[in-house]
Amino acid sequence: MSRQRSLKLALTLIAVVLALVLASGGLFVARGADPIKIGFGMALTGGLSANGKPALLALQIWKDDVNKKGGLLGRQVELIFYDDQTNPATIPGIYSKLLDVDKVDLIISGYGTNLIAPLLPIAMERKLTLIGMFGLANNEKYQYPNYFQIQPAGPDPQTSTAIGFFELAAKQNPKPQTVALVGADAEYPQNALVGARELVKKFGFKTVYDKTYPPNTTDYTPIVRAIKATNADIVFVASYPPDSVGMLRAAHEVGLQPKMFGGGMVGLMFTSIMTSMGPMLNGVVNYDFWAPEPPMLAFAGIKEFLKEYQARAEKEKMDPLGYYLPPYSYAVGQVLGQAVEAVKSLDQQKIADHIRATEFNTVVGKIKFGKNGEWATPRTLMVQYQKVEGNGIDQFRGPGKKVVLYPDDLKSGNIIYPYSAAKN
Repeated sequence: MSRQRSLKLALTLIAVVLALVLASGGLFVARGADPIKIGFGMALTGGLSANGKPALLALQIWKDDVNKKGGLLGRQVELIFYDDQTNPATIPGIYSKLLDVDKVDLIISGYGTNLIAPLLPIAMERKLTLIGMFGLANNEKYQYPNYFQIQPAGPDPQTSTAIGFFELAAKQNPKPQTVALVGADAEYPQNALVGARELVKKFGFKTVYDKTYPPNTTDYTPIVRAIKATNADIVFVASYPPDSVGMLRAAHEVGLQPKMFGGGMVGLMFTSIMTSMGPMLNGVVNYDFWAPEPPMLAFAGIKEFLKEYQARAEKEKMDPLGYYLPPYSYAVGQVLGQAVEAVKSLDQQKIADHIRATEFNTVVGKIKFGKNGEWATPRTLMVQYQKVEGNGIDQFRGPGKKVVLYPDDLKSGNIIYPYSAAKN
C-alpha cells in the first residue's frame, strides 16, 4: 500500500470516528433535552366537542407561551392527545396508550364529569397527579389526595351549580314557594340534582316535580308541559348542551313562565348556542364560570389570553369568544407548570404536595385547593341573560348581556324578576 493511500485511509478512519463521536454527542444532547410530555384525551368529536376543541386550543396557547419562555425545567413542553369522542368507554384505552406507549410524563383530564369518572381509578392505581377539567363531584367517592379540580365548585361541589340560584330565589319578595327539578339521567345532572334537593330543604321550598329523562331524549315538549301543569314558581334544570337547547325551545313553545328558570343548564354559555338562541335566553338565570363583566376582566393575564385565543379561534373556526372553558383550560397548564417549576421535578408526589399547599395566580384569578381537590373557596357564578337582541355575536363580547348576579364580590348587576319581565 502506498504512503498516499495509507494517509488517505487514516484520514477516512479519523473522519468516521469523529462522526461517530459527534453523533453520539448529539444523541446525548437530544436525549438530555427531550420534551416534557403532557398527555390527555379531549372531546374533539361528540356532544362535548364544541367545548373540547376550545379547551385544547387554550392548552396549546399555554404550551406555546411556556415554550417561548424556555419551557419547564429547561425543556420544551409537548402535548400528546387523542379524541375521546365524548365517550367514557374510550378513556382506559387512551390513557393506557399515553402512559405505556407514548411514555408521557404528566397527565391531565379531558373535559367533563363523565370523562373524568373512568380516569380517576387509573390515576389512583398508578399514583399519578391528576388535574380534572370541569368535573362535578368526581372525587367525593374516592377522596384521592392527588386529584385537583379546576372547576370553581368549592368544597361542596354537589350544591355548587345550584347554590346561587336558590339563594337568589330565597331573597325575592314575596319569596317563591314551589320548585320543579328536572335533568338528564347522567352523571353531571344527577350530581347537580342531589345538590338542588339539599338546597330545596335548606331554603324551605316545596318540591312539586322531580324527574329525570333519558340522555337520548329529543322531544322535550311533553316534559315541559308536565312541569307547566304543576305551576311551579321555580324551575331548576340540570342538562347537557343538546337538552339545554331542547328544554329552552320547548319552554318558549309551551309558554312556560315560572318566576325563575334555569340553574344548571350546560351549554347556554357556548357562543354557538348563545347566538342561535338569541332573545330566547332573556331572563334565564344560569350558572357560569366566566363572563366579560368588569370584575372578571381585572384578572391578571386574562385580556392577553383572550386576545390570542380569539385570533387563533377565528382561523380554526371554533368558539370565537372562548369565555366559558378556555380560561380555565389555560389555568390547568398554569397550575401544573408552576408546580413543576417550584419542585424542580416531575415526581408525581412532590407535584401533588405542592399543588395541595399552594395558592396559584392564574388568568381566572387566585386558585387554592381544599377538600377533595376542589377549590377551597367556591366561585361558581350565577348570571342572568338580559336585553339580548337578535342573534349577533358582537353583543356578547362586552358587559351587559350576561350580568353576574352572584357571588356578591363579582356582582355586576341586579336580577330582573320574575322571569316573564326579563323574557319579554
